[in-house]
Amino acid sequence: MAGNALGSFFRITTFGESHGKAVGVLIDGVKPNMIVSEAEIQKELDRRRPGQSSVTTSRNEADQVHILSGVFEGKTLGTPLCLLIWNKDQNSKAYDAIKDLFRPGHAGYTYLSKYGIQDYRGGGRSSARETAGRVAAGALAKHILARRGIRIIAYTKEVGGIVAKKIDYDQIEKNPVRCPDREAADRMAKKILRVKNEGDSLGGIVEAIIQNCPSGLGDPVFDKLEADLAKALMSIPAIKGFEIGSGFAAARMRGSEHNDEFIKDRKTGKIHTKTNYAGGILGGISNGEDIVVRVVVKPPSSIPKAQHTVDVKGRARTIKVEGRHDPCLCPRAVPVVESMIALVIADHLMRQQMLKNNGNPLSRLRKEIDFTDDMIMMLLSERQELVREVGRRKKKHRLPIPNRKREEDILTKRLALAGEANLDDKLVEVIYRAIFDNARRIQKVV
Repeated sequence: MAGNALGSFFRITTFGESHGKAVGVLIDGVKPNMIVSEAEIQKELDRRRPGQSSVTTSRNEADQVHILSGVFEGKTLGTPLCLLIWNKDQNSKAYDAIKDLFRPGHAGYTYLSKYGIQDYRGGGRSSARETAGRVAAGALAKHILARRGIRIIAYTKEVGGIVAKKIDYDQIEKNPVRCPDREAADRMAKKILRVKNEGDSLGGIVEAIIQNCPSGLGDPVFDKLEADLAKALMSIPAIKGFEIGSGFAAARMRGSEHNDEFIKDRKTGKIHTKTNYAGGILGGISNGEDIVVRVVVKPPSSIPKAQHTVDVKGRARTIKVEGRHDPCLCPRAVPVVESMIALVIADHLMRQQMLKNNGNPLSRLRKEIDFTDDMIMMLLSERQELVREVGRRKKKHRLPIPNRKREEDILTKRLALAGEANLDDKLVEVIYRAIFDNARRIQKVV
């Protein structure tokens, strides 16, 4: 069956069905000597897995990932990686009574029309269960992006007409709906549970921000960055709409309002835009601003309310879908959205690197070095602010400033990554020793 792969240089192929033995993903294009662990991938899968709270399905899957190939002694070999996740809590018998009925909102009719056969158990290949493989692959893509300072943050922006007014990233993982507005999150959760008790479901909007994405990613004309993002995100089950930047609000604006004027930063000398209605992409190519996208998540189709349908012979029937289903998909869609974005950005980074490797002039290389230096300065500044906050908390609770054990733990991990990146161990140690010394000085004076 075609349509199971995504990407050009960083390419994934997912496999498996909702009620089959397993789901998983094959990843091609991962460079050798990259440190990879099942634990790192598991962290992302744990965010997507079912049974997390009362506002998600009660299906109890551990979603334990197994690396079958492509890794030796904790490092990638440069060969395809195969990641497997066994299905262990499927209840196929729940579908026996409705196997000949077309469930409203589901793909049973269209799959049967195309292939002459359908897996009626939980939707088979069209089930959101398939996205476990995407999230596993996305964990590796995020690892690659993190090394470039690129960060992807997704969250539930809206559920059932309740919109997040405040955006506090620290709140996202502190509530079951993954909303950055604590007050709105509480209202969302209550509404989801109320609608669930009524035998119904709710839809919503997931927003995502891509920070520190370099300019120059994307290709004209059919491989525009937003076009690839749209395809990737619209391929997620239950996604019914996509917009970037101002999105559909642009229809109610004038050109003089919507155009993002260019300015030059006096301190850094960098060119950027005063506003970001374009959402970080111009002409299909990233411009260095935050990339802002949103997707519409439909209300889950599997609801216990009686609905009208027909069976495979076209006879009118009534259907009630029993079983364990999400009353709202937004909370578990958040890590899937992040993963699909990470896969697209990682692929475009590799495309751009290939372009630069083909006759890249010295001036362009120096610009790339300047960009990297800018990233280092920004990250050092961010780290320094975090260190100050740690110092304040230590002072408040009367905790000692030096934490030698944590410093040594950090250094051990960074030296391990230095080997992966072919960096000089002594250089890395000198840098981090200096960072630790500076951190202690800052914390003593806050």
